[in-house]
Amino acid sequence: MIIDAHSHVHDPVHDHIALLDEAGIDRSVLFGTRPHPERATDLASLKDELTVLHETVSGQTDGYEEAWRELHNACADKRFIGFGKVRLDRAAEDVEREVIGRGFQGIGELTPPPGQAHQIEPVLQAAADHGGLPVVVHGFAPTTAEDLATLAGLAPRYPTVPLVISQLGGLNWMTAIELAAQTPNLYLDLSTANVIFAVRLAIAEVPDRTLFGSDAPYGDPVLARITVERVTRPGAVRDRVLGDTLAELLGL
Repeated sequence: MIIDAHSHVHDPVHDHIALLDEAGIDRSVLFGTRPHPERATDLASLKDELTVLHETVSGQTDGYEEAWRELHNACADKRFIGFGKVRLDRAAEDVEREVIGRGFQGIGELTPPPGQAHQIEPVLQAAADHGGLPVVVHGFAPTTAEDLATLAGLAPRYPTVPLVISQLGGLNWMTAIELAAQTPNLYLDLSTANVIFAVRLAIAEVPDRTLFGSDAPYGDPVLARITVERVTRPGAVRDRVLGDTLAELLGL
C-alpha cells in the first residue's frame, strides 16, 4: 500500500483525488488547513493565500472550526486518513472531541511558535492516553533547530507515541536526521525536502522511520513519489518508506 503521509485539504477535493490517481497512491493522510494555495489563479491571489498561511503558522489566526469542518467533510472519502489539529492550550479536550470523536487516526499538523516546541507536551500526553496516536509537528520555518532538539527531548517521555517531524526539518534537515537516528520514536516525513541528497541520507540513516509525503498542494504527489524511487532500489526499504511503515503505525 502506498500512502502519502502528508497532505492538506484541497478545494475542490476531487482535484486531490485526481492527483492521487495520477501518482498511483492508495491513500493519503489529510490535515486541515486555512490557506488554500490551489485556489490561486495568479500571483496576487497566491499572495493572499500565503498571507493566511503566514498568519496561521505564526498563531495570528484561529480558524479551527472551519478547518475542522472542511477536514471532516473531505474524509468522507475513504482514500483519506484524517489527522486532527488541536489547540495546544486545550489538548486533552480537543483530542477527545476533534480527533477521537471524529474517528481520525492521528494529530497534526501542529505548529507551535518558534522557540516554544515544549508547548506540544500536553498533546503528546493526550496521544499516549489514547493508545499512542501519531503526532505530526511542522518541521519547516518557523520551527527552529532548537525546537527540533526540544521535540527529540520530549519524545522519549512518551515512547508509545510516534512523533513525526514534517518537511524533513526544512533547512535544518541534517539536525533532524541526527536527532531521529538517536530517538527511537522520532519519525521524519520527507515532504517538500530541499534537496534530493537530504532524502537519500534520511532513508539511509533511518530507513524504518522515514515516511513518503508530498505536502500537497504545496508539493506534488507524483514528484514526491519519484524522488523516493530515485534514491532507493526496489525492495523492502522502498516499500517501507512509501507506505508500509505508516500502515503499521496506523494498523491498516
